[in-house]
Amino acid sequence: MKLSDGVEQAIHSVTMLAGLESDAVLSAASLAEFHGVSTSYLLKHLQALSGAGILATVPGPRGGYRLARAPRSISLLDIVLAVEGPAPAFRCNEIRQRGPNPLPARYFSAPCGINAAMLRAEKAYRAELARVTVADLITAVAEADDGGIVARGCAFLDLHQRKAAGRGQPQPIGD
Repeated sequence: MKLSDGVEQAIHSVTMLAGLESDAVLSAASLAEFHGVSTSYLLKHLQALSGAGILATVPGPRGGYRLARAPRSISLLDIVLAVEGPAPAFRCNEIRQRGPNPLPARYFSAPCGINAAMLRAEKAYRAELARVTVADLITAVAEADDGGIVARGCAFLDLHQRKAAGRGQPQPIGD
């Protein structure tokens, strides 16, 4: 199974946004700069995350993105489904019923064994992604960090986060 680059970019962006001050936002351009990726490509995924209720947006020149939910309530599955969509990775097209000299329908009354195995694997994969939250990722990085990773992110946020002003100000999401 191959996920798009957008999934990696989305997960890293969400974890970075978890470090914002409660009244701050970060622009798509800043997120793209920090991760060294295309702003236009990242923007597409940020919009998908916003549409899925993972990110909140503040419009305008001082606007940007922030988490719409607490990091402990955002799973990796939430992010993957927002970016990739809900369709399973494997889609059975019943090719066993094609080709020359097709067999009678009675041979195909049971579900395709290949499809069943792939759907079981997808279920296990999704269950594992649902188990891991953004808060879990942040904790794991903090436990393994000698201070350099956190310092880099904090320094960048100190320079680039924007205080949301006016009516579009996002509401606090809790811890």
